[in-house]
Amino acid sequence: MANSLSLPEDYNDFLRELKERIRNAQVRAALSINHELVLLYWQIGQDILNRQQQQGWGGKVIEHLATDLRKAFPGMKGFSSRNLKYMRSFAETYPDFEFVQQVVAQIPWGHNVRILDTVKDPVEREWYIRQTIEQGWSRNVLVHQIESGLYRRQGKADTNFSRTLPNPQSEIAQQLLKDPYNFDFISLGKEAQERELEKALIERIRDFLLELGVGFAFVGSQYHLEVEGEDFYIDLLFYHLRLRCFVVIDLKVEAFKPEFSGKMSFYVSAVDDLLRHRDDMPTIGMILCKNKKQKIVEYALRDMNKPIGVSTYQLREALPEQLQGSLPTIEQLKAELEAVDVEIEEEL
Repeated sequence: MANSLSLPEDYNDFLRELKERIRNAQVRAALSINHELVLLYWQIGQDILNRQQQQGWGGKVIEHLATDLRKAFPGMKGFSSRNLKYMRSFAETYPDFEFVQQVVAQIPWGHNVRILDTVKDPVEREWYIRQTIEQGWSRNVLVHQIESGLYRRQGKADTNFSRTLPNPQSEIAQQLLKDPYNFDFISLGKEAQERELEKALIERIRDFLLELGVGFAFVGSQYHLEVEGEDFYIDLLFYHLRLRCFVVIDLKVEAFKPEFSGKMSFYVSAVDDLLRHRDDMPTIGMILCKNKKQKIVEYALRDMNKPIGVSTYQLREALPEQLQGSLPTIEQLKAELEAVDVEIEEEL
């Protein structure tokens, strides 16, 4: 049926202008958040650097500081010991706060880390920073330009940089809008509520599995793994005494999505390589979702060659009969998830 609503002649122009205004506001907000985050990291790095020089702080103190900060700010992923060491290196590399504030803080933290890792000459570092600002390079493009030696190929001639912020269509602007460091830093509104719900779910499921008494030994929550210099966090990690294997649990406060299985496969492989003893059985992955559609789960897991279950349905089918009682039933997990969901949402 044709749309009976008669729109004003200038409606499309107005809509286009409105969308552009919203995009510009989003980018300005993201740039502002990024600026504050980079300055915070510089200040933390400067404080650590000063204490190391004046009080002889060692690596163990930084490890302890990272643990305490993660406990105080569980929703922020930027407080690993590795990232704190980057903050110290960042402050040491750029001692001039004005330069950091006016130039370096215009690019995302991930860009700054890549430059710290790969560019040692201070003049070359500044060249890549300013080029990133002017060209709006994403992190991948920046890495490619560094690896291909763009600075050396273009020579060292003076450049007239615009110093203007990236436009909304630039790659750096798009990356800022989805940068996990920014989302972790701001922690407002619905994001904060979802984190509280996730935290409560983690605690509840941890206690529930331990109370079952079927062999779960708790290893850690938000368990940290470092792979190829990047940080990853497992919601819950157990070791099962009867099955003789690690059990990775990923909790989702939403319906199952196919990409969840790929993430779980990554976790299982990483735990197998980094934590599993040669006498242990292969690691098991369990994805616990608020709800799921069976056909989507079936397609996502059909060609997986690792033991991964969604609400344990697929997993229990694959286990030997004598071991199936070692894991909770789908009914038990579903009841537990629904109970904590109602409780926490009422509190929020």
